[in-house]
Amino acid sequence: MIESLQDAYRLHQAGKIHEAAQRYSEILGAHPQNFDALYLLGFARLQLGLPDDAERLFGEAAKVNPQSLDALRNRGCALQQLARHAEALACYERALAINPHVVPILVHRADALFELKRIEEALSAYESALALRGDNPQAWYNRGICLLTLDRTVEALLCFEQACNLNPHDLHALIHCSILLLKQGRYREALASMDRILAIEPAHLDTLVTRATLLTGTRLYEEAGQGYEKALTVAPDHPYLRGELLQCRLYCCDWRSIDEQRQNIAAELLAGKRVARPMANVMWSHSPKDQLLCAQIWVAHEFPEATSPLWRGERYRHDRIRIAYLAPELNGNAVATQIVGIFEHHDRSRFETTMLAFGRDEGSEMRARVQNSFEKFIDIRIQNDTEAAKLLREREIDIVIDLAGITGNCRTGILALRPSPVQVNYLGFPATMGASYMDYLIADATTIAPDQQAYYAEKIVYLPDTYMPNDNTRRIAIPAPGRREACLPESGFVFCSFNNSFKIMPEMFDVWVRLLTAVEDSVLWLPEFHPAAMNNLRREATIRGVNAERLVFAPFAAAPEQHLARMQLADLFLDTLPYNAHSTACDALWAGLPVLTCLGDTFAGRVAASVLQAAGLPELITASLQEFEASALRLARNPAALAEIRARLARNRQTWPLFDTARFTRHLESAYTTMWERQQRGDAPASFAVKAIPSHDVIEARF
Repeated sequence: MIESLQDAYRLHQAGKIHEAAQRYSEILGAHPQNFDALYLLGFARLQLGLPDDAERLFGEAAKVNPQSLDALRNRGCALQQLARHAEALACYERALAINPHVVPILVHRADALFELKRIEEALSAYESALALRGDNPQAWYNRGICLLTLDRTVEALLCFEQACNLNPHDLHALIHCSILLLKQGRYREALASMDRILAIEPAHLDTLVTRATLLTGTRLYEEAGQGYEKALTVAPDHPYLRGELLQCRLYCCDWRSIDEQRQNIAAELLAGKRVARPMANVMWSHSPKDQLLCAQIWVAHEFPEATSPLWRGERYRHDRIRIAYLAPELNGNAVATQIVGIFEHHDRSRFETTMLAFGRDEGSEMRARVQNSFEKFIDIRIQNDTEAAKLLREREIDIVIDLAGITGNCRTGILALRPSPVQVNYLGFPATMGASYMDYLIADATTIAPDQQAYYAEKIVYLPDTYMPNDNTRRIAIPAPGRREACLPESGFVFCSFNNSFKIMPEMFDVWVRLLTAVEDSVLWLPEFHPAAMNNLRREATIRGVNAERLVFAPFAAAPEQHLARMQLADLFLDTLPYNAHSTACDALWAGLPVLTCLGDTFAGRVAASVLQAAGLPELITASLQEFEASALRLARNPAALAEIRARLARNRQTWPLFDTARFTRHLESAYTTMWERQQRGDAPASFAVKAIPSHDVIEARF
């Protein structure tokens, strides 16, 4: 029998598990109480994926030898595979009663406690194991999981890092390190952790995608694009990757096969595929229909409507209409800069105002100004979407206005829970959110023509003049810098476009280059982008026959008032398409710089036209790229005509609606009142237009 057992064991060691199991069974046929045969057959059954058989055999072995730690331990492992965790725990405790210092069994016992959701006990058990053997990487990893479950993320990260130190090839620990480092904002360390993962498993898809997303967030678009390209080789149909890659290339002004990419993305959207995120699609899409489809696909997968909404038809009764804004970064970004004056002008006798902020607090002057303009300012960064939604419901907010929409840092999940009777998409996202739980989108007759309403899931609220708010207290530095100080030539016409790099499309750049060719000694003044974008633009200019030195890149201005002051040095602002200048167009007009735009087909491509109408400069709105080019050339060659426009802009700034902050606020409040009145009557949301208030009827609200 001993020889037969040895033969079976040799087969087992050689990996011939089926043959070994057969031999063990034959031995047990003659000697059913043989401990070694029972134990080894149980082990073979476990290896063959038969935990039921294994558990029974280990149990029989333990009856033969009740002092066998191995039999008890492995029976516990089999029971855990069968999800019979309470029985597994009993096995481990029997083993530890025999010898309480066996580290693997202590770890298994902790595992069972964790599965039984006895997390604090599991944590203590892992600590007991580590007190005996501090070099056990699995115990460190499992302790980290316990701490993570208890939301003790800082301690959890230390555990995962220790597990990685002991076992540098532990992918699971490295992945948790990467995730927690990301959450803590330790981006360089997170990147290093992800690089370690990819060194072990180069095709690890989640890490490739997460790493590329992090690089995008830190504006390293060229490296991010390379990451998305690698991810696409691993998973060509992975959600959103093609859109993310195109977005990165646009930030870099890398226009390789751009038309083909746009066409392919549009076709995949038509097929219902998750090929691009809505904000990315807005960057290049000329089709409001495609934008609606993209948004609908996005919200259906990422933020579906709640099956049990928090608000269920109640009509609140308050002395004032309760409005709440939902906003991301408030430290001086475009949205905050545009709307802060409206916050300050809200009529506190009619509206109770609340801000739910979920962006970082950098202690900026702008954030303090926003905070001071609200009766209630609530930082919801540490609250999840459900908690934030419940807060809105508990406070009986009548109208919640989402200033982020479905941009990269949105909290759409809050509104998907339907916490308020009226939910509004405004300002931060220039397109439809495609969601059934969004009632209204605030626009104007230029940004959304009445015959385009079918491409918006929300009902449209038409403000008079323009949907774009402005703060007429913005400072412009005095004195303005000279041309030399701004690195501009002392003479010659200055075309400029201070739009973001992703808005520059090759067809518009072609126009710009032809203008430089036609207007001698002219330059094109652009913001200082990241190096890849500037290098690509210089190369594209050279390919088109223009000296790259005629592109002048302005460094980042330390303060907004300095940027506004230097804009006065330019002669004409050239807009982009299909995504116009929005807040940047307002900046230019406030600084006294004329903006020439081309009317696009989507909301994002019609904003500059909207603000020009409200500034009393409709002749700066063109209907085609050909007309745009001809108008720019005419103005560049006719200093008197351009001077007249600048003089009129200076006058209109004081008298036309664009920069009348108080009047705009009354219009917006009129919109909120109509929404509230409809809801109070039990009427469904419907599109409507706000009646314009004559300028002399505006009375400054006190607060």
